[in-house]
Amino acid sequence: MDKKQYLAEHWKEDAFYGYQFLNGVHPSMIRNCPHLPSNFPVTEEMVQPFLETGTSLKQEIQLEATCALLAVECVPLLHQCLLYCIFLCLFVIQKGNIFLCDYKSLEGLPTRVVEGKSLPLTAALCLLYLDTAGTLKPIAIQLGQEPSEKCPIFVPSDPELDWLLVKIFVKNADSVIHQIISHLMKTHLLAEVFAVATMRHFPDVHPLQKLLTPHFRYTLQINAAARRALLGPTGLLARSTPGLEGIIELLRRHLAETTYSSLCLPDNIAERGLQNIPNFYYRDDGLKLWTAINSFVRAMLGLYYPTDDEVSGDAELQRWIQDIFTKGFLGNSSSGMPESFITVEAVVKFVTMVIFTTSAQHAAVNSGQFDYYSWFPNSPLQLRKAPPTTKGLVTMDTILETLPNIGDTVAFIISSLVLCKKYMDSVVLGSYPEERFCEPAAKQIIENFQKELSSIEERIITRNASLDVPYCYLQPSEIENSVSI
Repeated sequence: MDKKQYLAEHWKEDAFYGYQFLNGVHPSMIRNCPHLPSNFPVTEEMVQPFLETGTSLKQEIQLEATCALLAVECVPLLHQCLLYCIFLCLFVIQKGNIFLCDYKSLEGLPTRVVEGKSLPLTAALCLLYLDTAGTLKPIAIQLGQEPSEKCPIFVPSDPELDWLLVKIFVKNADSVIHQIISHLMKTHLLAEVFAVATMRHFPDVHPLQKLLTPHFRYTLQINAAARRALLGPTGLLARSTPGLEGIIELLRRHLAETTYSSLCLPDNIAERGLQNIPNFYYRDDGLKLWTAINSFVRAMLGLYYPTDDEVSGDAELQRWIQDIFTKGFLGNSSSGMPESFITVEAVVKFVTMVIFTTSAQHAAVNSGQFDYYSWFPNSPLQLRKAPPTTKGLVTMDTILETLPNIGDTVAFIISSLVLCKKYMDSVVLGSYPEERFCEPAAKQIIENFQKELSSIEERIITRNASLDVPYCYLQPSEIENSVSI
């Protein structure tokens, strides 16, 4: 079944709703929930009906501290009964099947004023549960950071239209973060930082100029066009809920909090506690690509940086990373962004991140836009009516009045189609038609990289054949070599 048709038929279902946080167009928000936030007072009684028989919220939450505390308390007994203590420690390890999407960065964000009223945007919290069948479903939603009588916690047993509307508000928050942060800032604008620094500091003969330039093809052009068409007074993002003022503030907030590790997929997955969640195809395919790119970069740089001395002694390389650190990350040391390079391994990891960001990561958050935005209630970039504060009052008219008008809806849908369109002159990941490297060893490394990408492609196609909703965004043949659209 066509993915857009599947979306239109299943978008209301909790299982498909949860699926999208893993394998939709925005797999960057969800994280494991080792403890409930203090401002999200979900109780056992609230969610017990939505958990499997014989378990509880406490059991399903991953409480790593329980294991550590027991181990400390057992230290005096270790000499007497080590095996027994180990058994107890293992016994209290919780299941880790509760996940959270927290949109706290939206709190207090200025929004567009339409007809004298500010558009609503909720700093929502959404709790999700993974059952033993591997199905991820939302079990509690709070449409604000401060719980109160006017900001209740909604659950799936609430009136059907209440639950549908609060899910729409969460997806509105998710869509805003997706477009402005995960897509615009963390692929387009980051790629521009890398591209400008590369052109500014590396001469044409430098190996990193040769290696990276193909991954910046059309990036400056598309970003210049985006500033006019998307961020202009009537552009797509300017018409979204935050408007230009809110977009600038949201970019400022997230840039201040962006870390180097969050841009490196293996570190990002580990930090979010998503190593073991099943059916997470973005993770599975992304890690395969990260490994392939990393091996490719290591082999290529090994030709030109055989030891760490070559790295520390390359003044152009040092100026390049210093420029990225100061201009792109505003000299924020807490970001963990390297300010200089001392080892070959550090350069390999950073260049891997650059190539992955400008190719695979952009594909992951861009290529599926029309698939998931074509049925606009599923991922609305704008809502018009305030969120519900009392249960049992939502009607279908309420939902229709909350969704954007026809003109804005059509504009958002058409833009999503244009933004993920594949053009005839596209260059896929691993293709280097300009042949910047003339050394036989370098050419062989490129050929090996292409073979590995072909192997990854075959494995993804085989996997997808058995899926109701195939995940194709990280198939190498579908990944552009650069941020070019």
